Amino acid sequence: MIQIEFSEEEREALHYERYHHPHPRVQKKMEVLWLKSINYSHKEIMKIAKISKATLCCYLKDFEEGGIDKLKELNFYKPKSELDEHTKTIEEYFEKHPPASIKESMAKIEELTGIKRGETQIRVFLKKIGLKYRKVGMLPSKADVDEQERFKKKNWNQFWKKLRERAVYFVDAAHFVLAPYLGYLWTFCRLFITCRSKTF
Repeated sequence: MIQIEFSEEEREALHYERYHHPHPRVQKKMEVLWLKSINYSHKEIMKIAKISKATLCCYLKDFEEGGIDKLKELNFYKPKSELDEHTKTIEEYFEKHPPASIKESMAKIEELTGIKRGETQIRVFLKKIGLKYRKVGMLPSKADVDEQERFKKKNWNQFWKKLRERAVYFVDAAHFVLAPYLGYLWTFCRLFITCRSKTF
């Protein structure tokens, strides 16, 4: 069992930080050391804090080396990609030759660095260095303005010619209930249009 002597000031600091420190991982470290300071056994500490023996030893060692300040340090493991070493080369190339797809990026990165990675890894890496996917737009083909005008005039004239040959009436369906005489008017107009069309 590791023997550590705690001062009253350290106990008070551990008791305070186990509730008030902003990071939960540090709170747990303070909790473990506070339990140690009030003479809990290692077995009891591991059960209460739900940590392994290796983790407990690590916390105790940190406190011995640097006290409470050392416990506040957060040294998370951050895996580093091999591609990070080639970031500048890849950025410079893609600035001059933007890739059209992830597969093209994969092939070009492998060619430039000799490192082969999957689509997901390449996508994450490109995002990390500031490259973003942009949807490619389509430019409309060049239109023949004169042909468009001829088409509009021809079809527009035909439309108006057909429209003049017909009489169009808009009657609200509700008015057949509220004003029955509109129904008679509609019947008359329809009969008139039918007879007129047969005559011509």
